Amino acid sequence: MKHVNTIASIFVMILTSCTDALIGDEGKLDEDIYLNYQTKTDLELPFEEEWYTYVGGRTHLEGGHHFITHGSGQRYAYDIGIVIDGSSHSGDGSKNENHYCFGKRLNAPGDGKIIALENNIEDNRISGIVNDNINDSNLAGNYIIIDHLNGEYSMLAHFKKGTILVSVGDMVTKGQEVGKAGNSGNSTGPHLHYHLQNTPEYLDAIGLPAQFINYSANDALIERGEPVRGQSIRKN
Repeated sequence: MKHVNTIASIFVMILTSCTDALIGDEGKLDEDIYLNYQTKTDLELPFEEEWYTYVGGRTHLEGGHHFITHGSGQRYAYDIGIVIDGSSHSGDGSKNENHYCFGKRLNAPGDGKIIALENNIEDNRISGIVNDNINDSNLAGNYIIIDHLNGEYSMLAHFKKGTILVSVGDMVTKGQEVGKAGNSGNSTGPHLHYHLQNTPEYLDAIGLPAQFINYSANDALIERGEPVRGQSIRKN
C-alpha cells in the first residue's frame, strides 16, 4: 500500500534510522517474559468500519512505541486510523475534521470496569502540532482504562474532548460504545491509541501483547491474532 500521508512517511523514516541503534536495548527483558503471552480477555477490535494500522507488531520496525515507552505499558501499543484511497484525510489535513477517523465511534474491546478516564482535554488545534499545554500528566489526552478483572487492563487514548460516554465505576461490555476518536494529548493527528497492560496505573506498567478475535486483516479472516503495521483491519 502506498504511503498514507506525510506524517506516516516521516514516522517510517524515523523508525528505519533508529532500528539498528535500539534493537535489544530497553524492553528486551519484557520481550523475553511476554514473547509467548496469550491474552486472557476476549478482545475485539474497538471500532466499526475498516481502519488502518499505522503502528503495531512485535518488531521494533513495526512497533514504534518500542523505542521510547519502556515501563509505560505501551510496548505493544497500536496506533490506528482510517485510510481512504491512500490518505488519512481530505484536503491538506490541517483540520481535525478533515481526518476520516475524527469523531468516529470507539467501543470497549472487552468486558470490564472503567477505573480511570479523562474527558476534558482540548483536541490539538492543528493536526501535526501538539497544543502548548500538553505535558507528562496529560500525554494520553482524553482516555479510558478498562479493568478486565483478570490482571489485564486496556487503555484507549486521544478521544475527542467531551465525547466519552462512560464514567468511572461503570461496567462495560465488549462492543459497547465508549466515545469518539479524537486528537487530544501527545498526538500527531486524529487516531486511536490502544494498548493492553498488566497494572491499572496511568502510563506506568508493563505492556502485554493483545490478541484480537474474529477480524479481517487485508481481507484475510483471522480467528485470533495481532494486527501489524500496514494492515487494513475490521472486525467480522
